Amino acid sequence: MILLAGWSNFYVIVGSSAGALTGLTFVMISLVVRQQPEDARLAINAFSTPIVVHFSAVLLVAALLSAPWPALAPVALLLGLGSVGGLGYVVLVMRRVHMVTSYEPEWDDWLWYAVLPAIAYVALLVSAILLPSHPAPVLFVTATAMVLLLGIGIRDAWDIVTYLAIAQMSQPDSGPE
Repeated sequence: MILLAGWSNFYVIVGSSAGALTGLTFVMISLVVRQQPEDARLAINAFSTPIVVHFSAVLLVAALLSAPWPALAPVALLLGLGSVGGLGYVVLVMRRVHMVTSYEPEWDDWLWYAVLPAIAYVALLVSAILLPSHPAPVLFVTATAMVLLLGIGIRDAWDIVTYLAIAQMSQPDSGPE
């Protein structure tokens, strides 16, 4: 368990970042809702909600690995359950992206909303399986998956904000004259 203690600064930094970015994402989602596309709910579920889920996953993993566990087996079990949930969520996101009619996803959308999150959650699942027997190298895999999910969330939030800014600039001004 001393091995986990050596990672405490990392978990504090990454977990705090995920928590703060989750709050900022709620602000961003409120901006998305103001745009009122015909299928706004579908677009939010497909493109904005995954950001909150990935940030929350990072926060959860940081919290799990920061707790004073007496053994690694319970941590591994919870990490495994969370990663399976994350993989299931990636499948749900892929289905939701297909349902959005106001936007045609490009290859990079599939990369950032499906492929890379799936890789991160598979890495967390592998980490969960191997954590009790090989904790030292597995913690590096776990950390990599956490940073990947954090990076995915940041990139996806930036993508949405820039998309909305460009869409708003292309709309004619409907203000009073």
